[in-house]
Amino acid sequence: MSEKGELGSPFSLVHLAVKNPAMFDAVRNNKRIVQVFLLLITIPFAMWGLDSYMKSDGGTAQVAKVGDVKITLSQFQQALREQQDRMRAQFPGIDAKLLDSPTVRESVLNGLVDQQLLLQEVQRLRLGVSVQALQSMIASIPAFHEDGRFSQRRYEAVLAAEGMTPAGFEAQLRRDLALQSLIGAVGESAFVARTVAERLVGLQTQTRQVQEVVLPWQSFVAQVQLEAAEIERYYEENRARFTVPEQIRVEYLQLSQNDLDVTVSEADVKAWYDSHRDQYTQPEERRASHILLTGANGDKAKARAEAEALLAELQKHPGQFAELARKRSQDPGSASKGGDLGFFGRGMMVKPFEEAVFALKEGELSGLIESDFGVHIIQLTGIKPARVQPLAEVRGQIEAELKRERAARAFAEAAEHFANLVYEQSDSLKPAAEAYKLAVRQSGWITRAGGEGVFAHPKLIEALFSVDVVQNGRNTEAIEVAPGTLVAARKLDYKPATLRPLETVKPEIEARLKEEKALALAARQGEAKLAALKAGQNEPLAWGASQNVSRIAPGKLAPAALAAVFRVDAGKLPAYAGVELPGVGYALYKVSKVENAAAAAEVGAALKQQLNSLAASAEVEAYMAALRQRYKVEVRKDALRAKD
Repeated sequence: MSEKGELGSPFSLVHLAVKNPAMFDAVRNNKRIVQVFLLLITIPFAMWGLDSYMKSDGGTAQVAKVGDVKITLSQFQQALREQQDRMRAQFPGIDAKLLDSPTVRESVLNGLVDQQLLLQEVQRLRLGVSVQALQSMIASIPAFHEDGRFSQRRYEAVLAAEGMTPAGFEAQLRRDLALQSLIGAVGESAFVARTVAERLVGLQTQTRQVQEVVLPWQSFVAQVQLEAAEIERYYEENRARFTVPEQIRVEYLQLSQNDLDVTVSEADVKAWYDSHRDQYTQPEERRASHILLTGANGDKAKARAEAEALLAELQKHPGQFAELARKRSQDPGSASKGGDLGFFGRGMMVKPFEEAVFALKEGELSGLIESDFGVHIIQLTGIKPARVQPLAEVRGQIEAELKRERAARAFAEAAEHFANLVYEQSDSLKPAAEAYKLAVRQSGWITRAGGEGVFAHPKLIEALFSVDVVQNGRNTEAIEVAPGTLVAARKLDYKPATLRPLETVKPEIEARLKEEKALALAARQGEAKLAALKAGQNEPLAWGASQNVSRIAPGKLAPAALAAVFRVDAGKLPAYAGVELPGVGYALYKVSKVENAAAAAEVGAALKQQLNSLAASAEVEAYMAALRQRYKVEVRKDALRAKD
């Protein structure tokens, strides 16, 4: 990219990895690089695009500005909610505080800024997407398939359900594809020299023969003496550790859209079908094969001359169409398939091509058809006539849709009344329970960290520990904990935060202090023995059995131990290393042998792929940093606080 000069070398991470092989793990451990790279090269083809975040949002306060474009508070909040929903689904029972932490908020805001940077760069570079690429992508999206193939009717119905038009969706998809093309090109521009890759793979697969001896901390406990003052001091300095957090137990009501009893009659289903019959009409689809000629350097005159000669040959031998398409067609997507494009409906191909296809009879050859892509010769290979799906075939689909719509309307009406009941009659949940035939449920003990199910929702937890609930004994307001689900609760019992007395935690403190001091004694003795071994002195140690370890096959060695073993200078053997192992003691290692064996082909390939990923990640990170310099970025730091 043109920015390389201003960025400096994007491969500093790779060269550093050769000097320090632990850097090979940067692909996994450097979360910022991985976040940027994986997020940006896998821009989703969803039912919405960047417009859901980047469209104009009136006069809403901004949280960031990229160039002249504002990212508003509501756009940030929408993106944050979606990220929180993904985290809840991926990590059930996650602490509610983590979902709204500054780290999460910063990650979401950076994602929006990065997307806007790329969007502005795409516009500056005038990157576009061909009609054929767009059509191919749409046809490949499973959401638009029926019976395993693309359906124009299904495509329009799905978009309508999302409140989108085909034109709007296609514009957003063009943009997403352009963004993916840009960031993909940046990542693919990175490469790692073969000698560098082979050197690093060799370091990763090098094996060392080691023996281990552990000085366990338990062996030093008898030497530890504690004074009462130490225990008291530890208690005072760590009061939070011995504080039992406040807890509440509640009764609650849950009103869910899914629980509302709605019915749909056969007459309702038929009336809907009759009034929406066009939705159940599958338009005619045609299958065609084509040969595309573009000419040298896009010379259409030359392409047309070649096509005329080829058409004359095909008119004499139409059965050779597939064979000639494989040999002569310049369409990389269909040439290998004998030119076959599969079935498609109207609106899926460029206009000249579509008009020609729908004017042919089955088996017939077209003349020369020109489009923006070049000159086509088309053969129609199949016709699926338009078909109206009978009511029996779509009855279940219609009934489910009608039930969903009626339940949504019923819930909207019920939600307002339910909220009023729990607010106006705040000393009891019974009126609301009786009005909606809901069971009054009881929770277990809940802390401010939240609980499971509905009690994982941070807004509900905040309400439960409010003054109104804890001190005044009122109901919470009706809180939406999920789409179509409201919860209201009131206190049954409450336990304030309490500090456990010193007498009850004294054994725990003694055990902790003894372990800490014993670990220190083990480390002191271990370091003395290590110094003696390095000085060539004989230390009577019960070394364990020999084992061969490598950076990619560490055996039972802890990461800190493995790092210590591979820091040892292998120029003079045996060599020795030592390391503190938390909760275990001090471990000594004797390195007796070093082997540089060739890696298995599949192992070497996997390691080189990781290295390429590291280089690509570094390239993308550097590119994004350059974009932040090109387009002035302003971020409101207060947007990263846990409260808006």
